[in-house]
Amino acid sequence: MTDFTTDRAAPERVLAISAHPDDSELQAGGTLAKWAAAGCEVSIVVCTDGSKGTWNPDADLAELIAARQSEQRAAATALGATGTVGFCEWVDGELVQNPANVRKLTEWIRRLRPTIVITHDPWKRYRLHPDHRAAGFLVSDAVVAARDPHFFPDMEYTHHRPDEVWYFEADEPNHVENVDGWLKTKITSLEQHVSQLESTMGIASDHDQAGHAQFVADIHDAADRAAHLVQSDMSGFTAGEAFYRLTDV
Repeated sequence: MTDFTTDRAAPERVLAISAHPDDSELQAGGTLAKWAAAGCEVSIVVCTDGSKGTWNPDADLAELIAARQSEQRAAATALGATGTVGFCEWVDGELVQNPANVRKLTEWIRRLRPTIVITHDPWKRYRLHPDHRAAGFLVSDAVVAARDPHFFPDMEYTHHRPDEVWYFEADEPNHVENVDGWLKTKITSLEQHVSQLESTMGIASDHDQAGHAQFVADIHDAADRAAHLVQSDMSGFTAGEAFYRLTDV
């Protein structure tokens, strides 16, 4: 049996690093919104340019990239985030684990100096998307590099050790954050990713009420399942977000 923790106090600063725009909101939006409301400085950094994020073979990819950055900024605002929204702009679908990419993420961590870093669990079994695996490994490597002064000693920003790393979509979660009251904010932030309404959220158009209702139901169902990991009788909270919480950083 996993010994779960719940409801960590809001940190001073949190940095969510995701493979694509919308990943952080989808997996940790309730937690980020709750912490932002408590005074936490929430920053979001996106690894790729999101240029594969359409099913339209004739899409203008330059326009899509610009739209996805704008959508990410709007989503962060909807969450109440007051920190940085940053973009590495690596090509969607081609994210790789190499020293140059580790350096870039190390720079973000040293610059923003988060108490907690949140990212993908790269060890999740049967994970299909290569960018999600690569992002998780890159961030893990960058946390190590950021904390130790002899990695990239020429960097403008001095070394920084986060207190914790949280992995979302965790293969073996050990922490559930109570997000009761924050799902509406999470859903609103996801709705800012207009270019992804069909491909990610299953909403065919602005007028697809059934698709939108199913999307909202899916968010609530996922939160319910996470809450049940630690509250089988539902006496504590009804909406959760699950993570693997690494406190030995």
